[in-house]
Amino acid sequence: MTAVVTGGSAGIGRAICEDLLARGHEVVSLARRACDIAHPKLHSIEVDLSDRAATAQAVAELVRRFDVTTVVHNAGVIRAALLPEVKLEDLDALVELHLGCAVQLVQAALPAMKRAQFGRVILMSSRAAGGMPTRTSYSATKAGMLGMARTWALELAGDGITVNVVAPGPIRTDMFFDVVPEGSEQERQLAASIPVKRLGESADVARAVAFFADPANGFVTGQVLYVCGGTSVGSLKL
Repeated sequence: MTAVVTGGSAGIGRAICEDLLARGHEVVSLARRACDIAHPKLHSIEVDLSDRAATAQAVAELVRRFDVTTVVHNAGVIRAALLPEVKLEDLDALVELHLGCAVQLVQAALPAMKRAQFGRVILMSSRAAGGMPTRTSYSATKAGMLGMARTWALELAGDGITVNVVAPGPIRTDMFFDVVPEGSEQERQLAASIPVKRLGESADVARAVAFFADPANGFVTGQVLYVCGGTSVGSLKL
């Protein structure tokens, strides 16, 4: 089985690559930088996935070289801004990366999945899809993944293809520490506010992806799994 992981060179994406390799998958990372995992079944295609033309070229190379039956669309950026400062060009960029890129990837992989009568599509959304200050563009596009996944789940179920969503909460990655300084009081307070009393790790998310990617889990489709330490349940304390 061959899996493609977008944003596989760092953070959650890298952890997903490691986990899938350990489970016997051939893995192709699509990211701006090559993935540094040393493994004979790991391959990298370097591409800026926010560039539609570059993505099309990379995806054409991907399906020319591999029969992809698992797509994990993990690549993402935040572009934080309060509403008065939101830039429409940022919204356009996130639509392209979070949604448009997913369409390009899955469209390209569909012929191999349909031939195999098997496929797994996992989209990486976010707990912020439920709303979060400064996340207009990010929340909108991450929420869009939920509707897209449910639609695809209905369209593709008859071909043995499942489509699911993983929605992480606060996870200790470089992208997280761009917003919350590592080792800061802000980080400590945030961890204390999470119901399970800790921040998430990339491996927590990778295990959720592995569940949806498992060939044995073909009766689960159109679902969203929040890997968020309970932060999606609610923060109101009485």
